[in-house]
Amino acid sequence: MQEPRSAGAMDTEFPYALRTMCYIEVASDGSVRWGSGAGTYKRALAGETRLYAVWPGEWSSHLFVIDDLDQYARAFGIVHDETRTGLADHQHQARWAVHPTEDKPNGAYITINVQLDCGCKIRDLKTFATQMRQQQGWNIATSGGWGGGGETYYMRARRKSLTT
Repeated sequence: MQEPRSAGAMDTEFPYALRTMCYIEVASDGSVRWGSGAGTYKRALAGETRLYAVWPGEWSSHLFVIDDLDQYARAFGIVHDETRTGLADHQHQARWAVHPTEDKPNGAYITINVQLDCGCKIRDLKTFATQMRQQQGWNIATSGGWGGGGETYYMRARRKSLTT
């Protein structure tokens, strides 16, 4: 029987947030849970459980022990990681405009161009969406496409949540 591989040994290359990743918690009494998130992190950090991940492949799956809980927490946004997200934990200086190809500018959700004047780079849309919701009340869609780079990013947002 093989031992689980170390996720921590892969550092930031381990795809913690991969949608098909299955997390398994094994408690000291032998009980088993599955899932991920802040509760899982807290139990593993407290030593109540051991955390494992099954990384599914095309022909086989691989079992990893989650032995770097800091990387796990950063990947799930439990602990802010500026390097991973490209976003400082500060009040962003953001400007937006309706994207030139938007064909329904009065729709509930519209495509917008966003420029960050604070020097941040968006590498993680969920983190950006959470920060902008807290800071300016914007409701950024995280299930759809987004992109851009440099100084301008495009994404979908609830029109009524945007302030001028």
